[in-house]
Amino acid sequence: METTPWMSQNRDFLPERACTEDSSDDVRKVQRREKNRIAAQKSRQRQTQKADTLHLESEDLEKQNAALRKEIKQLTEEMKYFTSVLSSHEPLCSVLATSAPSPPEVVYSAHAFHQPHVSSPRFQP
Repeated sequence: METTPWMSQNRDFLPERACTEDSSDDVRKVQRREKNRIAAQKSRQRQTQKADTLHLESEDLEKQNAALRKEIKQLTEEMKYFTSVLSSHEPLCSVLATSAPSPPEVVYSAHAFHQPHVSSPRFQP
C-alpha cells in the first residue's frame, strides 16, 4: 500500500488493521530472512567442516598408503634375501641330502619353517 505525505501525517484516518498487517508482514519477512540467513550460514559451515574432515582423512590415508608401500618393498627385499640364502643353503644341507626329495608342489605349513633341523623325526631317540 502506497503512503502519501498526507496519509503518513494523518494515520488516524487509515484503518488500523491495514497498518498492523503491513508492519506484521514486514516483521515476518525480516524474521524469515534472518532465519534463512542463519540457516544458510550454518549450512556453509557444515560444508566447510565436511570438506576439511575429508581433506584430513585423505592426507591420513595417503600417509598410510605410503607406509604400506614402503613395508611391501622392505618385505619383498627380505623375501629375495631369504630366497637367496635358502638357495645357497640347499646344496650344502645334510638334512635335505639324506631325505627323499619332495615334489615341488608340496606346501609346507607355516610353523614348519620355524623348527630347527634337530626337531626332525630322524633325530628323535
